[in-house]
Amino acid sequence: MDSTDHLKLVFQDFRDEIDAHNDRRERLIKASRDITSLSKKTIFLLHRSVLEAESLDEKQVYVKAAKKGYQKLKEVQSIYATLKPELEGDRFWQYERQVSPGLQEYIEALSFAYYLEHGSLIPFSEVQKSISDSSGNPYFPLTVSDYLLGLSDLTGELMRFAISGLSRKGGRKKALEVCAFVRGCKSDFERFTPNIYELRKKQAVTSTSLEKIEDSKYHAVLSKL
Repeated sequence: MDSTDHLKLVFQDFRDEIDAHNDRRERLIKASRDITSLSKKTIFLLHRSVLEAESLDEKQVYVKAAKKGYQKLKEVQSIYATLKPELEGDRFWQYERQVSPGLQEYIEALSFAYYLEHGSLIPFSEVQKSISDSSGNPYFPLTVSDYLLGLSDLTGELMRFAISGLSRKGGRKKALEVCAFVRGCKSDFERFTPNIYELRKKQAVTSTSLEKIEDSKYHAVLSKL
């Protein structure tokens, strides 16, 4: 084999590697978009399930809604299972930017369902468990930044949840609980802002959500006077 043939083989290998990289990247981008869409549908389902519930038992309404959300999110978890071969080894870190948008939306939806059921933040370990196989092996590692950014987005959904429920029986009391919860989240997340740049911007959104809950709560109280 002369030097020209050798160079051709080397460049052929490079081309194949680049093609494989681009194809994988496009598959992950499409999967992330599908996951984002399914997660948004789940969030809408959770809100609708609470608003349309006829039961007067608050806890029962929230648990039932959460179960519907968990069921819908199984579709997302199935997609993540198919991505495991794409993200093996160090590949996750190579394609983290393609995975993160959908993952954060998924965490937002999952944490909303968890809040409805438990009234608290979903633990890191529970999120990682939800994107692992039946033996507990993660499809890919969950980063602290994706976890926190997904939870930060939750505060916006909690704002909508609190405001939309003000007319329900016990709605003002629930708004007070949500307000205190969102305030606690903002305070707890603040310590991480020096290390996670995007969280700093999302904290500003959380502040706005907090103000909206407080304003709506006060207006609801005044309207009853």
